[in-house]
Amino acid sequence: MRMIFKPLAMSLLFAVACTAYGAGGGEMPNRPMGGSSHAPTPAEQAQSSYNSGVKDVEKADDLSAGAARQDDPARQAKANDKAKEKYSSALKKFTHATELDASLYQAWNYVGYTNRRLGNYEAALTAYDHALRLKPDYAEAIEYRGHAYLGLNRLGEAKDAYLALFSGNRKLAAQLLTAMQAWVGDHRANPAGVDGQSLESFASWVSERSTIASQTASLTREGARAAW
Repeated sequence: MRMIFKPLAMSLLFAVACTAYGAGGGEMPNRPMGGSSHAPTPAEQAQSSYNSGVKDVEKADDLSAGAARQDDPARQAKANDKAKEKYSSALKKFTHATELDASLYQAWNYVGYTNRRLGNYEAALTAYDHALRLKPDYAEAIEYRGHAYLGLNRLGEAKDAYLALFSGNRKLAAQLLTAMQAWVGDHRANPAGVDGQSLESFASWVSERSTIASQTASLTREGARAAW
């Protein structure tokens, strides 16, 4: 799992731009607390809890990526257990941040991300929906909600997420399409409650979208730069 976090400039209301990596957002620079007698405001406490959660997510993703590279089942299980501990710790911190500042859409997005990594797909969807109510054009939340839909085999909604991204953010659309391709491969090996007709219909759709994305790549700014 790629997770790259970059410090972001932050306004008084946490109106920050988000990276295209991971759950989006990254750490927020700590705001001046004023004099020594200044008591942290709820917004400042939310920021601190959020930043602490981001650090836990970084560690969890590193552990998860390391587990995926392990050949030894026992070591892989140990690394995955440690990753889950860090995701659980991060989830508590992001949840606390939203309790302190309910408008912090980046924290809601991370509540979704950590829940999803822990297998709590319904809770993840609730959090992503909340983030998108606060910021409807939040592309990172749209992408990761698509991953959660895949986890629940809600294929129609996963398609909708991809199409929304394809029209506005080809990079994130490509990342979701890669996850869809992996989902097809996994379910062909183990259907896990998906009937064969639905699986092959979705596989055909993913294949078609892959072709379209390839054919139109040069029409995007990213594709045009790559062609030079």
